Amino acid sequence: MRAYIKNNFLKQSVLAFTGMPLLILTMGNFPERSLWKESLSVMTILAFYQMIGQFFWTRTNRSAVANLKMSKVIKYHKIIGYTFVIVLLVHPVLLVVPRFFESGVAPVDAFITIITTFTNQGIVLGIIAWCLMLALAITSLARKKLPMKYKTWRVFHGILAMLFISIAAWHVIDLGRHSSFVMSILISMLTAGGIMLRLKAYTLKKSKKTREV
Repeated sequence: MRAYIKNNFLKQSVLAFTGMPLLILTMGNFPERSLWKESLSVMTILAFYQMIGQFFWTRTNRSAVANLKMSKVIKYHKIIGYTFVIVLLVHPVLLVVPRFFESGVAPVDAFITIITTFTNQGIVLGIIAWCLMLALAITSLARKKLPMKYKTWRVFHGILAMLFISIAAWHVIDLGRHSSFVMSILISMLTAGGIMLRLKAYTLKKSKKTREV
């Protein structure tokens, strides 16, 4: 843990994946809502950013984790991943929780309306991203039971993660309540950076195998 605290990349990560989103939320001119609703929104947004951060806290980003043990990197990658996947999996439910304390449309009716509104692009993207994230979580938990080697699973895991984060980012930018121009730029830059880092790792591995042959 001390190695993580002293790691310069950790400080940069906190700034990029927590500090910057909170600053944009604070400075943004968004309509005021109850503290309860805003707390749920902030929790969801930060969970999404931490999922983007997962692309940077892996063995593919050697420069960031060079002074850390790979076993520890994998351990914290799993802890962070599972924690925030749970938050994002319940995100659709959290959207209607405040309706339990308000008059108007019943929470169950609101939830059904959300998940069945296929004419809205943002909602469709959200449903697809949710399904990909669920598949990501299940295949991670059941890795040892899957009929594939660990190296094959890592590639599969990476591709699934890239698909998920791409569609999830599109969903957030398209439908997110706090998707201002600045927030959209930050999401796009971090998402693209994470995907490029993963693709770079695959390209280098492929080039290395080609040279060996």
